[in-house]
Amino acid sequence: MPEICRFYGIIIRMFFKPREHEPAHIHAVYNEFVGIFDIRTYEMTDGNLPAMAQHLVREWLMLNSEELQKMWDTQIISKLEPLE
Repeated sequence: MPEICRFYGIIIRMFFKPREHEPAHIHAVYNEFVGIFDIRTYEMTDGNLPAMAQHLVREWLMLNSEELQKMWDTQIISKLEPLE
């Protein structure tokens, strides 16, 4: 699963499969915790990511949702800037 970004110990990844893998989402990994986030709604749809990490991922998603959707649609991955 390609890494898109890394910030505050959180690793953001995206994996593609044919359309049965919808909705468009990212995987956020923080130590032993994982969260799957919908790119459009910013909601964690699965996982056990701590609340503070969820907040940081949502903030990052808001800044990058258009580019992430473009990556999902084209299946071309690129690195994105981390939160500062």
